[in-house]
Order: sequence, then structure tokens, then C-alpha cells
Amino acid sequence: MRAIIFAFCIGIPLSMGLFVRALPAQTSASSQSGSGSPASTSVATAPDKSTPASLSIADAVSLYRSGKWDDAAQEFNSLIAAHPNDAVAYAGLSRAYLKERKIPEAYAAATKAVSLAPASADSHVALGEVYFRQGKLYDAEQEFLAQANVNTTDARAYLGMARMSKANSYYKQANQMIELAYKLDPNDPDIWRERFAFLTSAQVRKAQLNAAEDEGEESEEDVVPPSDNAAVVPTPIKLSDRSCRLVSTVTSMQSNLKMLMNDPTHIAGFGVVVGMNGVRATLRLDTGAGGILVTKGVAEKAGVKRLVDTKVRGIGDKGGARGYIAFADSIQIGDLKFQHCPVEVIEKSPINEADGLIGGDVFEDFLVDIDFPNQKLRLSQLPPIPGADTSQPAGLDSQGNEPRYYNRYVAPEMKSYTPVSRFGHMLLIPTRLNQLPPKLFLLDTGAFGNSISPAAAREVTGVSSDSDTYVRGLSGNVKTVFRANELTLTFGRLRQKNQDMVAFDLSPLSDDTGTEISGILGFSMLAMLEMKIDYRDGLVDLIYDPTRVRLFH
Repeated sequence: MRAIIFAFCIGIPLSMGLFVRALPAQTSASSQSGSGSPASTSVATAPDKSTPASLSIADAVSLYRSGKWDDAAQEFNSLIAAHPNDAVAYAGLSRAYLKERKIPEAYAAATKAVSLAPASADSHVALGEVYFRQGKLYDAEQEFLAQANVNTTDARAYLGMARMSKANSYYKQANQMIELAYKLDPNDPDIWRERFAFLTSAQVRKAQLNAAEDEGEESEEDVVPPSDNAAVVPTPIKLSDRSCRLVSTVTSMQSNLKMLMNDPTHIAGFGVVVGMNGVRATLRLDTGAGGILVTKGVAEKAGVKRLVDTKVRGIGDKGGARGYIAFADSIQIGDLKFQHCPVEVIEKSPINEADGLIGGDVFEDFLVDIDFPNQKLRLSQLPPIPGADTSQPAGLDSQGNEPRYYNRYVAPEMKSYTPVSRFGHMLLIPTRLNQLPPKLFLLDTGAFGNSISPAAAREVTGVSSDSDTYVRGLSGNVKTVFRANELTLTFGRLRQKNQDMVAFDLSPLSDDTGTEISGILGFSMLAMLEMKIDYRDGLVDLIYDPTRVRLFH
């Protein structure tokens, strides 16, 4: 009998507001000074064109910035063939390989750059960028931090620091770092896109109008981050007056979770009852998803306003499912009332037991307590940040005001919580495989069981193919499934032995996220826990009480 494993993780976040909130990353308290000088020419900065070698670098940089990564890689390789000791060319090659998702090749090029020029900021920053994609966030931080501590002029060092700060909930620091990067090199599209998340809608509109004036025409459209082929790309979605707003004055709430069944004897998950334009729907509570996703039937009953077609992507090898983004005039969840909220609609849904998904990040302005054993969802106020203006949530562009960013705050009552890295709606928790250094696992109540990437599993145990199990997600079935032999996962304050864990390729999810996701902690294990999530500060507490545990099969 073939086993079916459901994993409805959504790889591309849809937040409750179209203007995405930036989420910073943790910087260690250490201030390790770097040995790098303020650097040879960065691949991110067009160099002096006085020599043939720098001309080739400039050409390769131009190709990279225009999104022609294969051509850029060829240009860098040609330069390396002519100048085998050119560390700048190796650093640029590593970046082109990262864009092409050739991670081992990128690592080889970056380490070669460092070996050729150990004092070069550019070489170390390139290596840090590879570490970041490999999920080695601490190692990446050390590379970026060493350069920032000596006030490098390499813009991408500050871009790296911004990404680190963003991932680990250091909002204020991330904003400062990306502004430094932008001042040093405003034409780097990677820097531009990262900075975009921190702009207010008024700033976005100003940037778009400036671009329109440069083209000799005016436009009423807002902008989205640039593609790799353009500085500014217009979109028909207007951001003004379209952010989802909590209009109720509720500071705490408790709601029952509804058990969802695959069949009479197998539980699939827990759902939350949601009112959308007055139409009731049961949505699976999914910490691996972002925002609200509903089926086409629910959307049509609720009369939501269709805005733009899209692809809904998740686990699976068939690509994105057809869908669209729409706006609901009202959303009600218990005592919480939201107005004018974007929702994602999937036209053909593989979710049979519910009307869609609701991400835990919908409740990110609260301390989220998901008590699976008692089937309760509780929301309460987050601890106030000392010295912060609490009249406006941190990081939100409210009513056109300047956003207020704060760094991660660990309140005294949260000392036992585990810091996690946040990428959009996804929470990545450091997880040890046996005795190896921690890797990043996704906390995903929408995936039925624990799973692991074959590459990560092979570092600690044997892996064999499994043709009797298939994994199904929003993007269809996973073509190739494996089983990992016995291994032990350690995360937070918990440890769990796993036998025959499902293993499949997670690289599409990692590529979308920008860092390596080595595994997923799924519902069958998380359902035994009480999960407390502080989305604002990137903190999670996983509580196991054997007297309350329920086993789900």
C-alpha cells in the first residue's frame, strides 16, 4: 500500500499586506575585526576601465547586473583563463554561479578567491554570500561582520549584513546596513531589491514617478523591486489603501482549533474558522504558509475582488498551480477583524479536508500560542520593547508614516525561547542531526511528517529510494522520494529519534528562500507540542508535556 505524505508548504510568501515587511537578522555580540583591507574592486562596483583586465571585469559585472548570469560566468571564466590569479574574477564567478543555483561551483570559486587574496574584502564577502546560501548563517555573519567592522567601502558587505540582520529580526540594524550599501552602490540590483522592502509606499511612489520622468512620461502605478533586467518594473497593483488593517481593538483572544480528517481514522491537521466577506470557511493552520490561501469556490462565494493572476507554488515538481490574488473587504477570525486584505486563490486545490490555508504570520502582531494537545489557539500581547513607540507596530508603513524598526528584543519571560531565522513567513529553527553542527529546518504544521533533504541525511546516515511513498503538495507530487535510516533531531530544548524519515529534494524551496533548508519539522511531531511564536522577534518556544500528548497517525 502506498503511503501519501502531504506537504502544503508555500514557497513564495503572500503577507497580509502587499507591501512586504522586512525581517532582519541576528548579528552576534562579538566584534571580530577583519584582516581585509578596504578592498580590491568589488564585483558589485564597476571598476576602473584603464586596463584590459578591468574592462573584462566591467563587462562581466554588467552582464551579471542585467541578469545574464550564464554570460557573466563565461566572461569571468575567460578572464580567469587569461589571468589565473585574479581573485576579483573568482569572486564575481561565485556570484554568477549562485544566481545559476550552482552552489558547489560557487563555493569553489569563492574559496579560490580567498586563497588568492586573503586580505581582499571582496573575496571574503563573496564567500560570505555562499555561506549564506548554504545555510551556514554564523559563518556568513563572520565574513560580513569582519568587513563592516573595518568600515569597508565594499557595498555588498553591508548588503550581506542587512540580509543577516533581516533574517534574525534585527530590523533597525538591517535598515541601517542596507542604507549604507545603497549609498555606496545604488545601481546594484541586489541592493536595490533588498532596500525596497524597507521603503514606505510614499517612497516607492516617488521612486516610480522619478523613473517615469526619466522616460518622459507620467504614471499612476507603483513599483515593485527591480527584475534582474531593469531598475524599476511597473505593476498594475496599486499599493495605496491596500494594506490589510486590524480594525478591532482586541489585545488577546482564544479560539478552538477544529480537527481536520483525511479519512475517518487519520487526522490531517487543525483548522481555524474564518469569515471572509461574511462567508465562513475552515482554513488549515499552516506555519509553513504565509497569509491566507482559499479555494476558488470559497472566493466566489465571498465575492472577493480578483486583481491579478499568479502561480501558487509549494512542495511538488509540477510547477506553480494556477491562481490569482484578490482582495477581501473584511476578514474575521474570532474577535479579530481585518479590512481590505489580500488573499491568494487557488483554482484547483489538492487540499480536500479544508477550504484553504492560513499562515501563522497572519497573527504576527501578537504572541501566538498554538496549543495542539488542547486544541486551542491563543493570542496575547507581545512584551513591549523598552523605549519603543508602541502606537504603531514595528516595521509597518501605517497611513503613510515612516516605519519604525526595532532590533530583536528578548523579554525576561522569553529567556527560554529559541531564536529562529525568519525568511518571509517561514521560521527556520537550528536543528542538529546527531552530533553535527546545526542545520536549518522549517517549522511547518502544513507538512504531515518530518522530512529531510537527501544530501543532509547522507551526512549522518544511510539513504535508500522509496517507490511506495509519494509526497504531494500544492505543486503536485514529488517525483523521487527516499528514506533516511535512523537519526536523531535536536531542536530547541527537545530531541527526537527518527527512523525511516522521508527524504526528498528541498532545493526548490531553498532556492526560493535564499538559504539552505535541510529539513521540515511537520505536523505529526509538532501536534504533540504547544508552540509559542513571537514573529516580531524571531523567537519560538516548543513545549512538550507527555501527560497531554496526543498521537496522530
